[in-house]
Order: sequence, then structure tokens, then C-alpha cells
Amino acid sequence: MRLKFIVLLTGFSFIGFSQTKSLDNVLRFDEYLGFVKKFHPIVKQAELVIDESQAKLMKSRGAFDPKIEVDYDRKKFKNTEYFDQLNGTFKIPTWFGIELKGTFEENTGDFLNPEAFLPEDGLYSAGVAVPLARGLLINNRMASLKQARLFREQAKADRDIYVNNILFEASLVYFEWLKAYNELKLFENFLVNAEFRYIGVQKGVEVGENAEIDATEARIAVNNRKLGLEQSKVKLMKAALELSNFLWLENNIPVELQPDVIPDVDTEPIVDATFNINRLRTDETTIEMHPKMISLDYKLQSLEVDSRLKANRLLPRVDVEYNFLTEVPEIARSFNTAEYKGGLNISFPLFLRKERGDLKLAKIKLQDTEFEIDATRVNLLNKINALKRELESYVSQNEITTEMVSDYERMLQAEERKFQLGESSLFLVNSRESKLIDGQLKAIEIQNKFFSTKAKLFNSLAVNPEL
Repeated sequence: MRLKFIVLLTGFSFIGFSQTKSLDNVLRFDEYLGFVKKFHPIVKQAELVIDESQAKLMKSRGAFDPKIEVDYDRKKFKNTEYFDQLNGTFKIPTWFGIELKGTFEENTGDFLNPEAFLPEDGLYSAGVAVPLARGLLINNRMASLKQARLFREQAKADRDIYVNNILFEASLVYFEWLKAYNELKLFENFLVNAEFRYIGVQKGVEVGENAEIDATEARIAVNNRKLGLEQSKVKLMKAALELSNFLWLENNIPVELQPDVIPDVDTEPIVDATFNINRLRTDETTIEMHPKMISLDYKLQSLEVDSRLKANRLLPRVDVEYNFLTEVPEIARSFNTAEYKGGLNISFPLFLRKERGDLKLAKIKLQDTEFEIDATRVNLLNKINALKRELESYVSQNEITTEMVSDYERMLQAEERKFQLGESSLFLVNSRESKLIDGQLKAIEIQNKFFSTKAKLFNSLAVNPEL
């Protein structure tokens, strides 16, 4: 498929049109969307959202990485060693704010503070630091990791929405291209009829069977059809250039349509199969499974984590630390509970204005998202139901226009027979033909709206199909 596509879509300077349809120059709707989904830069950009979420998750996990810290100070002046201090620490953060650590201290020198006196071979310690109130059940690193996990899942839903949107936009452009092509073929066919009629009338004028005014009217019809054809060529050229905006190959190489590439005029079954329209129209809509609702739900969960973190900061800070001390760490029983280094740190703001303000702001954001979820749920449900009813209406409109065009064709054929028998005028024939052209243009317009509505239903459900 890829080689075929490259042959079809390598450079052009103008649009030409083929009179016959072959498999080699038809760009099918599903092939087109397949290349859009695989190579379009915006689709690749959507995948970066997943990569970004993975990077943020890795970053948040870094808060739980073990750490090695070494603090070394030395002072020597006029051959006097004032102090030589080494402090090495190994820390292991854990989930519930508890931190395990082991240290080694070695201090020498003539002017050490008394509290820094240590055994000659240094002193080892192993202990734990525990927050008893604020930071025990939830803290910054726990909240960051939870939110990063939620953001990763939210990014997957957002990616589906981004991809669906670009496929939706690409679909509308393809349908406009198809509409312009159908209008072009329509005017080409009626131009042939008008020229054939003009030649016949002109010959009748030459032999005296028709008046000169009949040839003038026939020529007016020819020029009208030529004008319509030229206008349809411009529309098709613009539509083809717009379509080229969505055509890319690997390594971000843009491509343009070759002059003889045409849309598939019998594309309705392919559109329905690509969008899976029958299932979308008949299945009961499960709004809660919509990617937009899933994304908002993960956003709400992230805000709930933030709200719990802000509420936890209303608690006082009570941090306890206890470390066993020993000179010989290789002997397990050398750790004696009577030999230790411990500490207690308590702090509590008297008014908690900052903490209470942060919590209130977090609750406001939470409530705002809940309102957004409720509004989005109703909007999606109403939009989807409206599009389903609109599709049903377009089915009826297509049947009506098909019957109307068929009647216009019969009326034109009857008028042409009467004209050949001398019972009608060229004016009436042209009038009937104009009505038929208007009817067929209306049928093409309704088909375009029908396809566009299918694309809107596909977009409203944010489906990400396998292409």
C-alpha cells in the first residue's frame, strides 16, 4: 500500500482530471486516513503527550531514590590541624514519609567542639526518621508520584482525542474534495450535452429549420456550462491543495496529489466501515467511557490528591529521629539501645492562614472540575443524540433527492422528445436541464452533509480506529 501511495502522491504543479476511473489512480478514504494517522505530524505530536507523562512519572519516582551524602571539612593553619571532619550518610526514602538512614562520622583535630569528639576509628549509626503527624500518610513526594501516574493515564485519553480530531478534520477535507470532483464530472457531462445540442441547432439554422435565436440560446447554455465547469475546476484545485496538507510520508516529508489522482465516488460503504457507523448509531452511548470523560475523571482524581495534601498540612509538624550508635557495625549485637542519638522537632503555625487558604483553593478547583464533568456529560449526550437524529434525517433526504433527480431526468427526456417533434422549444429544454443540474448539485451537497455528519458523530464519540 505504501509503495502504491508514493507513486500516486509525488509532486504536482496543476490539477488534471481523468475521464475514467481505475484502481491505480483512486485514493480510497480508508487508505487516506491510514496515512494521516500514521504519518501526520500532529498525530506524532499527540504521541509526545504519552512520552511527556512517562518522563514526569520517572521524575516523580526519583523522589524515592536512595541518596548518598558526603560532608567533608578540614582546617589546617601554621602546621596546626584545627579539625578534620568527615560525615557520610546513606538515606532510603520510603512510601509513608519514613526515611531510613545509615551514617559514618570521623572527626579529628586540636580544636574540635566537645560534641564532635568521636572514637579514633569513627562512629557508625543506623536509624529512622518518622513524621508522626504532617507528612506521614501523604506528603509531597507521595502526592507527586500519584499525580504523575494519573497524568499518564489521562494523557492516553487526551492522545485519543487529539488523534480523533485530526482524523475528523482530514475526513471533512476528503469529503469536500469528493464533492468538488462530483460537481466537476457533472458539469463535464452537461457541457457535452449542451455542445451536442448546439451543433444540432446550428445545423438546423443553416438549413432553415431553426431560427437564429435558437442558436443564440443554445450557445448561452454552452457558455453557462463552461462557466460552471471552470468554477468547479477552481473548487477542485483548492480542495486538492487542502487535502495535501494532511498527506505526509515518513521523516516528515509532505506530499501533494498527482494530477490524475481522484477520490472514490462509491465511498459510502468504506466511510461506514471506517467509522463503524452502524455500531455508533445503534449502540447505547456510554458517556462515562468517553475519552473526554475519562480525562476529566483522572484530572478530578489528581485534584483530590492535591486536596488531601493541602488538608494534611493543617496538622502540626512532629518529626522524630532515632539512631543506634556503634563502633563495630559488623557485629549486630553491638547496637545498644542505651547508646543512641535522637531528636524531636515540633512546629505549628498559630493561625494556619496559608494552609487554610491553600486548602480552600484546592477545594474550589475540585468543585470547578466537578461542574465541568457534569456539564461535559450533558453536552456530549445531547450532541451525540442530535447527530444520530440528524443522520436519520439525511437518510430520508437522500431518498427524496434521489427520487427528485430521477423525476427531473424523465422530465428532461420527455421535453427533448417533444423538441425533436417540434412540439417544444429550446428554452424549455434548457430550463428542464437547469432544474436537473440544480437537483443533482443539491444531491451532491446533501451527500456531503451526510458524510460530514457521520464524521461529526465519529468525532463526538472520540473514536480512535485501527487503520
